[in-house]
Amino acid sequence: MSDSSEESTKPVTDDEHVDKSVLSGTGMHFPWLQNYIESVAIGGKRKKDFAQTTSACLSLIQEALLKHQWQKAAEYMHSYFQTLEDSDSHKRQAAPEIIWRLGSEILFYHPKSNVEAFSAFADRMKNIGVMNYLKISLQHALYLLHHGMLEDAKRHLSEAETWRYGEKSSSREILINFIQAYKGLLQYYTWSKKKEEFSKLDKDDYAYSTAAQNMLSHTWKTSVNISGLIKIPGVWDPFVKSYVEMLEFYGDQDGAREVLTNYAYDEKFPSNPNAHIYLYNFLKKQKAPRAKLLSVLKILYQIVPSHKLMLEFHTLLKKSEKEEHHKLALQVLFGVLDFAGCTKNITAWKYLAKYLRQTLMGNHPAWVQEEWNSRKNWWPSFHFSYFWAKSDWKEDTALAFEKSFVAGLLLGKGCRYFRYILKQDHQVLMKKIKRMKKSVKKYSIVNSGI
Repeated sequence: MSDSSEESTKPVTDDEHVDKSVLSGTGMHFPWLQNYIESVAIGGKRKKDFAQTTSACLSLIQEALLKHQWQKAAEYMHSYFQTLEDSDSHKRQAAPEIIWRLGSEILFYHPKSNVEAFSAFADRMKNIGVMNYLKISLQHALYLLHHGMLEDAKRHLSEAETWRYGEKSSSREILINFIQAYKGLLQYYTWSKKKEEFSKLDKDDYAYSTAAQNMLSHTWKTSVNISGLIKIPGVWDPFVKSYVEMLEFYGDQDGAREVLTNYAYDEKFPSNPNAHIYLYNFLKKQKAPRAKLLSVLKILYQIVPSHKLMLEFHTLLKKSEKEEHHKLALQVLFGVLDFAGCTKNITAWKYLAKYLRQTLMGNHPAWVQEEWNSRKNWWPSFHFSYFWAKSDWKEDTALAFEKSFVAGLLLGKGCRYFRYILKQDHQVLMKKIKRMKKSVKKYSIVNSGI
């Protein structure tokens, strides 16, 4: 496929323009290489073989996509349409979906593409690949949503919802559920906007009551659409959040709790930290017992030990009367600071410094030693090097102080991080540094004899 091939581009008839320029848009008609793509050079010989030419064209498209060469991919795509005429029935049936996936990717990123070009391509592909009608309709609607065209997206979803072709199948039912749910999500968006408007009105006003009642009637259908989808195992975060918000708004707290509980604990659903976050926030708002909150956060801790809610988990564990919870509270803090994304979290360091001191004063140095044994080979360089001491002190003296306190308790007064901070002259922290020095001398596990 040399550049010289452009000189041999043949004129295109009106029929060819309609049939083959599917990626058309402003400046996006590519009638080229029809003669040349029909033969592939292999070892100096040209073989006019339909399967080979389409296969070679597909490889060229894939290579262009990988290199983000959207113009070149569009040019090859123009010629790849001949695969719709493949004599192999299996390849011919698979062709519409392949063309749709490749073409939509090109049109999404091509610098000269626009909504009109994408929509024209989508509408044509719906007719060519009727078996993919629902998939294309859904993706087309999502594309329109991406461009802020909510009403157009809703219209396409409504058309797809009533579309019927051939016999019913389980896969089609799932797609219909998707389409109805996304349509419901758009209706929820409208509902949410209206709710915001109503919140600014006088609640005793007749117009407010009537509008709110109408919104309730309209939204119930939306809720049913979403409710059906979130019963299917999967990750449905935005749908669950929307549905629960509506249930709460209309006073169905039990229904909201049931939805969130099933979403978090149903074993048929994939592991999803968000499911436990949503449930925890709901239960917290409902002022659920501490034991219930702890049970939810304990699962989240097992999935994402560095999540920001782990500091809240630590606080709840400390308030418990069980000693095992007090020990877990220490594990949670160490677990948070095991992750690079949390190394600058001053709250986590502050909590650890304070809780380490309390734990050691409470005659539980073995708890600290147990956590430290698995970290003593890498935490010193990860957190407490001389480099980090200088860097932390320069960027955030409060953070450096908390870290140095932890370093001293874990590594003793000989730790380079601790020694560097101890030597700094800082009027505000001077008294705190003196108290820290005494605490380290008294409670450091290096001196505990364990």
